[in-house]
Amino acid sequence: MTPYTPPTQDQLLAIRVNAGIEELQKTDRFAHAEPDLVEAIVEGVGQFAAGEFAPLNRVGDLEGAKLENGVVRLPEGFKEAYDAYVEQGWNAIASPAEFGGQGLPFTLACNVLENLGAANMAFNLLPMLSVGAIDALEHHGSKEQQAKYLPDLVSGKWSGTMNLTEPAAGSDVGALRSTAEPIRDGPHAGKYRITGQKIYITWGEHELAQNIIHLVLARLPGAPEGSRGVSMFLVPKYHVNDDGSLGPRNDLRCVSLEHKLGINASPTCVMSYGDNGECIGELVGQENRGLAAMFTMMNNARINVGNQGVQIGERATQQAIHYAMDRVQSARAGSPDKNPVAIIEHPDVRRMILRMKSLIEGVRALLYYCAGQVDRGNLGDSAAKVRADILVPLVKAWGTDVGVEVSGIGIQVHGGMGFVEETGAAQHWRDSKIAPIYEGTNGIQAADLVTRKLGLEGGDPMIALFEEIARDAADKPALAALATDCAHVARWMRDEASLDDRLAGSVPFCTMAAVAVAGWQLTKQAEAVANGAAPALATSKPVTVRFFLDRIVPEASGLKASAIGGADLLYSLPSEKLAG
Repeated sequence: MTPYTPPTQDQLLAIRVNAGIEELQKTDRFAHAEPDLVEAIVEGVGQFAAGEFAPLNRVGDLEGAKLENGVVRLPEGFKEAYDAYVEQGWNAIASPAEFGGQGLPFTLACNVLENLGAANMAFNLLPMLSVGAIDALEHHGSKEQQAKYLPDLVSGKWSGTMNLTEPAAGSDVGALRSTAEPIRDGPHAGKYRITGQKIYITWGEHELAQNIIHLVLARLPGAPEGSRGVSMFLVPKYHVNDDGSLGPRNDLRCVSLEHKLGINASPTCVMSYGDNGECIGELVGQENRGLAAMFTMMNNARINVGNQGVQIGERATQQAIHYAMDRVQSARAGSPDKNPVAIIEHPDVRRMILRMKSLIEGVRALLYYCAGQVDRGNLGDSAAKVRADILVPLVKAWGTDVGVEVSGIGIQVHGGMGFVEETGAAQHWRDSKIAPIYEGTNGIQAADLVTRKLGLEGGDPMIALFEEIARDAADKPALAALATDCAHVARWMRDEASLDDRLAGSVPFCTMAAVAVAGWQLTKQAEAVANGAAPALATSKPVTVRFFLDRIVPEASGLKASAIGGADLLYSLPSEKLAG
């Protein structure tokens, strides 16, 4: 496996052009996000990721996390790397200053996670989940809970998780069975006894952080059925005393670790709460409003999972290019020189490499555009908040689809050596496959796009987005046509299609929309580079953007027929005939 080289210049370009960091810096809240500081953060975390997280990627895959007598053990070096991460303050980039954070834009927190995840995707899930827990408590926790738990979560001294899924519930959170019984008297009066089992809990147990703050969904007695009766509870691994010191261990445990296709260094836990009837938790937010609180955590998590598509794709691309530069095989077709050349000189390998680079740069542009809209929404810009809401499923779904595609192409570039585990190319693909599944499968993201997000303000903001792209791309016919097609599909789904028809076309429409926005944002990068921004990219950026516009955009336009094809064909066979 080749070392990780941070793509600092492309990241800075996306942060400046797509997120608009300089505009954000003009506001009072983000005034200290000055250009020198932004550059120092991007360069610094890239160097940290390459030096501390990246060397553990392969050993993490080979040795993985292990459960020994109830304790999760990680390979040698993980503890030291995490301690360095906490000591250098990378966990606190965008967290509130009142709790020890740096109060910088969410955009820069995305960059921290991009670098850490490209270096070591499995390890990066630990800080990624903590960021979500911080966000949930910041928005829904009481003042007392924030004061008690946020400082150590912000620093990274403690880590956080979210506990939704149960064996019988899957993605249907409303079907969960975990319970929370109010405690009327005694030392824990006012709190709750939590009982139940959760599965697929990322970093649910480990020894790297001093405490783990679990955010657990459970039902109160007499709660309504379905998702309307779900509440959120804060359940610490170790009880926290009033002075902030740690007390005895709570009644919770890791029952087992899942044996997974990839991300082997990330302990994916089956967690059991209240085996002895003494698992104590605190209510977060209002009773029966837990799903709304959890969605605060999940919204940023979905952006961060889309970020994982960039991360794993970037790492796979770097490895493929390195291999293609070194691997010598055959003369170039049509060349008078019959000496063997590096395979990167062959047309099809060139096509694969350019596709990898163009797709990853496109997702990165989309990611930081979305992050910039999130930051504007946090500043009170309601239109930006709505646009960010529309962009989230695009980032999550298309971003992770691209991660899988690009890491798969990486194996293809290696040829037979890519199918051999020793090269490490297969690890990227194995790691990538989880991202389209968790935090809501990509089908769920597409469904969200054509129901809730299309329903925002009667569909006008979504259609306005595509119309803006079409206007800006007037001199780029393929991109303008795609944006116009997206607007047409959105109107058809809003005005004519049944719910089944919308859902049947949701995945191709989601891809169309994501490619349109990514292509639009890439053209902005190309214009900035042509005007002197990022001189280091002056040669490569025009080529990758042209490849995206000439090759990727027309493919997305070809999805229109599928997006408006309706649901009738899908149900033309009875289930038993389909199965037979």
